[in-house]
Amino acid sequence: MLRFVTRFFVQDERSAKLLQQIGIKDITVSGDTRFDRVWANAQQPKPLPAIEEFKNGHKLFIAGSTWPADEELLPQLIAAYPAWKFIIAPHEIAEEKINKLMDMLSASRAVKFSSLKSQISDLKSQVLVIDNIGMLSSLYQYGDIAYIGGGFGVGIHNTLEAAAFGLPVIFGPNYEKFKEARDIIAIKAGFSIDSQVELNQVVEQLMSDNDFYASATARIRHYVDEQKGATATIISYINA
Repeated sequence: MLRFVTRFFVQDERSAKLLQQIGIKDITVSGDTRFDRVWANAQQPKPLPAIEEFKNGHKLFIAGSTWPADEELLPQLIAAYPAWKFIIAPHEIAEEKINKLMDMLSASRAVKFSSLKSQISDLKSQVLVIDNIGMLSSLYQYGDIAYIGGGFGVGIHNTLEAAAFGLPVIFGPNYEKFKEARDIIAIKAGFSIDSQVELNQVVEQLMSDNDFYASATARIRHYVDEQKGATATIISYINA
């Protein structure tokens, strides 16, 4: 089937070499089109007034696409930083999953997005649990630090949506098959953790060391910016 393809557009030189090893020459290293999508989203994000009201000028930690193994790490973290707000957007939003998460957060002031109202009691809640689909990519515009779930299972979820907004990204240990995760770790803008202790240490450094935090955000923004352009490369070739 590969012999019927006129042109291959690949993410990196490693992929190009794999094709060359089996005799395929019609290759362009274009990069990853996902960077174009997340960069464009970050330029004109969808406003979420309810989230802005919930944040209310506080620092905001967003845990996106979380699984139970990720969520078990959060209550201790939430308790340690009462001045911060936290948003948790679970990967699975079935009612029983959400209810179990709310029970886990019972010691915190937590509210579900579906129950959120512009009332003082809700706005003073420290934790907001997103119980719908489709908001996560827009949520990151309000965040300061992101935790991406899945790293204690088969692999992490999308780190680029948070990275495009300049958020330092934290995730579990199973990230090796994701090039962008390896890249952001290499530039010290992404952080892999394997335990509660390691999560606490990374968050403490990001929250307390302003220079370290500023450097991480600058590096991750620069990384996304320099990686974009794959779509234009592909379209240019097609139109030539």
